[in-house]
Order: sequence, then structure tokens, then C-alpha cells
Amino acid sequence: MIFKVFYQELPGEVPVRERTQSLYVEADSEKEVRNKLYDRKYNINIEFIHPLDEAHLNYEKQSEHFNLETV
Repeated sequence: MIFKVFYQELPGEVPVRERTQSLYVEADSEKEVRNKLYDRKYNINIEFIHPLDEAHLNYEKQSEHFNLETV
């Protein structure tokens, strides 16, 4: 399953929607996503992890920003 992870890059700032970044990770569960991203600098700034169903994934793939992370 593919998950979309929303996070903030700067740990000392209050989360602001306009600065929210996202990445896509393949995993079996939300816990596995967190484990895969544990050593990343933005791990403590994860706001939300959203599992993508097939329709939503196809929509996201049309975006120029879609890049599946290999972790």
C-alpha cells in the first residue's frame, strides 16, 4: 500500500499549512511507515499519514510532485 506522509521540515516552528511538505512511501501499515522514516530529520514533524486507495493514488500520480520514496 502507498501512504502519503504530511510533514513540516522545520522542527522549531508551529505547523503552517502553506509550509507542509509531503512524500509517498510504500509500506504495509502506518507503523511501518513511521519505522522507515525514523532516521529522517523530519520524523518528529510528521503531521499525518494517509493511506491512498487506488483512485486517490491514480490522481496523485498525475501530479508532477509525485515521487515514491525508496526507504
